Amino acid sequence: MQLVFETLLEQLSLSVDEVDFHNALANAAGAFDIPAFAYLSLVSDRVTKPRLISNYHSGWASHYLRHQYERIDPVIQWARCSECPFQWGPGLGHAGISTRQQQLFDEAAEFGICCGLTIPLVDRRGGVAAMTFAADRLDPTFMRFAEQYEQALEIMAMCFHISVRRKLSGGLAVDGVSLTPREYECLQWTAKGKSAWEIGCILGIKERTAAFHLDNAKKKLGVRTKNQAVTLLATSRSSIL
Repeated sequence: MQLVFETLLEQLSLSVDEVDFHNALANAAGAFDIPAFAYLSLVSDRVTKPRLISNYHSGWASHYLRHQYERIDPVIQWARCSECPFQWGPGLGHAGISTRQQQLFDEAAEFGICCGLTIPLVDRRGGVAAMTFAADRLDPTFMRFAEQYEQALEIMAMCFHISVRRKLSGGLAVDGVSLTPREYECLQWTAKGKSAWEIGCILGIKERTAAFHLDNAKKKLGVRTKNQAVTLLATSRSSIL
């Protein structure tokens, strides 16, 4: 347990974007044989998009966000009202949910998300955040593990939440468009004439990861080429959001 926790803290300290945070959490969950996890953070304005970091099936994640299920998800509603971790699943607190909410559970189960342990996270900015460790069936072994290590998982979730809020709550803006620190960093090195391979060597990441961040930056800026993105960087007033 101590080694897993120390490794997680080290990886969180080095994380600069959602990919890094995903990998850090995936390593920790994998060490405990936890099959699925999801960190969801919502702000109170109902305009800003939810932040979801998880290893759930990509089809379910996109379906969930596209249909704005965070607004009706019973697990999120329970997290809003609870300060303590809670288990959920068939026979574990489904009483009183609506037909639409039951449909949400049924759809999630089709993607292998049947039950779990959810940890509400304190958000003093008026939003709500929660970490869920989930399984594809109501496995007594998983539930016993969740109960036995509930406190440790709660501490891990809180450390994850604090790191995400500290590093990802703000960003860098180019031409009024928000970029993640890593996207902005890769774009800066591109402006200095570095290739994706060279950027990877400089930042200690893989070439394809550097290319991934550059592609994301181009998409956000609405341009097709690196030169166009670099031009926007050079002509705009970059600022901290």
